[in-house]
Amino acid sequence: MRFVKSGGEPFLFPGGSVGCLLVHGFTGAPREMLDLGEHLAEQGHTVHGVRLFAHGTQVDDMLRACWRDWLASVEDGYHLLQKHCDRIVIMGLSMGGMLSLIFASRFPVVGVVAMSTPYALPSDWRLRFIRFFSLFQRRVAKGESDWVDPAAEENHFDYPYYPKSSVAELRDLMVVLQSALPRIIIPALVIHSENDGGVPPQNAEKIFQALGSSDKTLEWVQRSGHVITRDAECQRVFVLAAEFVTKVTGAAS
Repeated sequence: MRFVKSGGEPFLFPGGSVGCLLVHGFTGAPREMLDLGEHLAEQGHTVHGVRLFAHGTQVDDMLRACWRDWLASVEDGYHLLQKHCDRIVIMGLSMGGMLSLIFASRFPVVGVVAMSTPYALPSDWRLRFIRFFSLFQRRVAKGESDWVDPAAEENHFDYPYYPKSSVAELRDLMVVLQSALPRIIIPALVIHSENDGGVPPQNAEKIFQALGSSDKTLEWVQRSGHVITRDAECQRVFVLAAEFVTKVTGAAS
């Protein structure tokens, strides 16, 4: 009996001295970073896609997870790469972007890429009490699909709903993110879809403005929904990420 489901496995592609640490999103799995990881590995880089704690297994595992567990999963991946690489770039999708930015404010990575990353949850008074509400109703339904490529959506792995207690942890993590952004002084790339149905585009603008780095870039895609690493315009995302790695590390691609 396997506990980690197909698509939930972490991945590692050995390569050169430049390491790329890839972090998936909230209730998602490493699969959503796999195609990007393969592209970066083709450039000769060492690539590791982490599996965040309580992800890629079963949704009830999320009930015992807190945001510190997710950040610790990223740190585990960093230490693995650090044994083989002398320069590391971290990049994440959605909550993975939040974790990547927070991590970049604390550890000596040379660059950070945040994709489809939320700055804040929607304004809703109920969110202030969501941890209390989770005692009575455990689930938050996911919204309508915003995928452009139906084939990519069909092959996507994530949990079917959001546990309310986990949304409370996500809200706490956003407070940590907002305080971390001004302390990030390394090169940063923010990528977002103008048609993201899960995280509105103004989140990217707020993150970009709050970043302390003088070397920061905001790029947009149009023909994708929230999961820009797998949707219709993913190849543009791959090129942007690979060019950024080359720029901040000096590695030939």
